[in-house]
Amino acid sequence: MRGGRLGIDSDPMKRDYLSVDDLSPEDLTGLLDLADAMKADPTAYRDRLAGRAVALVFEKPSTRTRVSFEVGVAQLGGHPVVLNSSELQLGRGETIEDTGRTLSRYVDAIVLRTFEQERLEVLAGAASVPVVNSLSDFEHPCQALADVLTIRERFGGPGGKILTYLGDGNNVAHSLLLAGAKTGMTVRIATPPGFEPIPQVVHRAAEIAAETGGSVEVTHDPEQAAKGADVLSTDVWASMGQEAEADERALVFPIFQLSQQLVELAAPDVLVMHCLPAHRGQEITAEVMDGPRSVIWDQVENRLHTQKALLLFLLGLA
Repeated sequence: MRGGRLGIDSDPMKRDYLSVDDLSPEDLTGLLDLADAMKADPTAYRDRLAGRAVALVFEKPSTRTRVSFEVGVAQLGGHPVVLNSSELQLGRGETIEDTGRTLSRYVDAIVLRTFEQERLEVLAGAASVPVVNSLSDFEHPCQALADVLTIRERFGGPGGKILTYLGDGNNVAHSLLLAGAKTGMTVRIATPPGFEPIPQVVHRAAEIAAETGGSVEVTHDPEQAAKGADVLSTDVWASMGQEAEADERALVFPIFQLSQQLVELAAPDVLVMHCLPAHRGQEITAEVMDGPRSVIWDQVENRLHTQKALLLFLLGLA
């Protein structure tokens, strides 16, 4: 865990969640156990954030992240403060450090959805309260928590399962590599040549997998990656900020579409996942998205439960 960055105002004991790698395998299991308990009996935790506020800062558009965090904080008895970056002094040139120091005097945690991972690192270094990465260009660690919880619910445990991700080696792929490795899964990433995950992330995931009994594979063959898979996952071909590349990507990604053909190559009880929003007919067919193997809407719901557990974990209120 990387809590304790040496910012001017930072507390060396505070916890941040900027990457899945900020959690040890034991932390991750404990957090998912807490999410299970909170999902089973949400009323038992409804006052855990009473008298506390959480800033939710968005520099990118959001549906699931905004609603799940805002509702989650409210369900825990806290006050969500939703802020668009254009409404803050960030839009007029205030530094991210000064924004972090300011918010730390008002709120108990800061959740940021942004572009560069460095902005999260700088914010966490200056803030004296926990900082959560609710999406950056580098990782989507909150989504990975919901994905692993969904897999646990269906299989009783992710260890030994094969998770195949198809498409762009993006932020979602990075977080799935790390989360899958930390839970002892075999993670297969299938991308077109030139769109692989960042090598440092693959290397780190392989290091983790060597300790947990998992493994990591990167391939350019979607059919081979899908064979025998317990989970098939995908994401949009062009992420936010890459819209100008959408037409070019549409020429090289079609064979990585999560189609019924690939589902039939996977295990009979395969789970189909997508972090959403989806472009139906591009990275995933409507038939598969709405089909009997889809657990996409379970993933959506589990964002709420895992993020509630995450906030309590980071604040030491679990």
